[in-house]
Amino acid sequence: MDATAAGTWKLGDLEVNRLGYGAMRLTGNGALGNSDGPPIDRDLAVRLLRGAVEQGVNHIDTAAFYFAPLRSANELINRALDSWRDDVVVVTKVGPRRAPSGEWLPMARPDELRGQVEENLRQLGRDHLDVVNLRRNGDTVTSVAEHFGALAELRDAGLIRHLGLSNVEPGHVAEARAIAPVVCVQNSYGLDARTADESGLVDLCGELGIAFVPFFALSGLRREAAAAPEQDARVQRVAAAHGATPAQVRLAWTLHRGPHVLAIPGTADPAHLAENIAAAALPLSERELALLNGAAEPAEVGPAGP
Repeated sequence: MDATAAGTWKLGDLEVNRLGYGAMRLTGNGALGNSDGPPIDRDLAVRLLRGAVEQGVNHIDTAAFYFAPLRSANELINRALDSWRDDVVVVTKVGPRRAPSGEWLPMARPDELRGQVEENLRQLGRDHLDVVNLRRNGDTVTSVAEHFGALAELRDAGLIRHLGLSNVEPGHVAEARAIAPVVCVQNSYGLDARTADESGLVDLCGELGIAFVPFFALSGLRREAAAAPEQDARVQRVAAAHGATPAQVRLAWTLHRGPHVLAIPGTADPAHLAENIAAAALPLSERELALLNGAAEPAEVGPAGP
């Protein structure tokens, strides 16, 4: 069983398996601005990335600001995927900035985005970037037009193949699409954090043929932190019926949300990677989905029948 079991979706003209991999955790806590703890073993990280690809993952999410004092996610990806450059779609993000010391800085200005794109190109060892998401800072950027327009110019110049958005609302999608095509939207989303359902963003992306790519899909309300010890009896109940883990049920629920919904769970543990990939083949019945969504309390759940 591998990542192909979840089916595929196209990011523009780039077809990817719907279950991918998020590289944020490859550098440890440093990716989030916390330098505590030892750096991940470089060879282990390279083996993990190669193992993901060998298990069908062909969509990897990263960013130049995913770094710790001694590790860079982009550098690890560059080293690990040298033999698979034409087979793996690498999606990166620009907008947020960090100083070399790790300190977070104000969001990049539109005229600074070229430098961020070029930084990703150098670190990844590529001549162009497959997909670049504009990651909006919700506190300071209300319109994405100027920033997205700057990225569209870099796309026209051949540095970027496709464009996407991150941390946005439905209005931002319309604003960006008036400038250039949008192939994906990446927002926080999961079984316990469904603001993107309330705003209509998930369904809007489906209607427009845009991939919706949740981050923090496994973390519930704790966002960057690992998922808390599972207290949700509904998830536990479905997991027990399948002999699966609660994390696998959460991933399967995400993938069942729609054919345009992708998943990019990240881990630095090879065993967890294998579990995440196995979730691509976890079927959920209509009864189980109703139970997980809290809309019903069926008498029984299990893999048999809708």
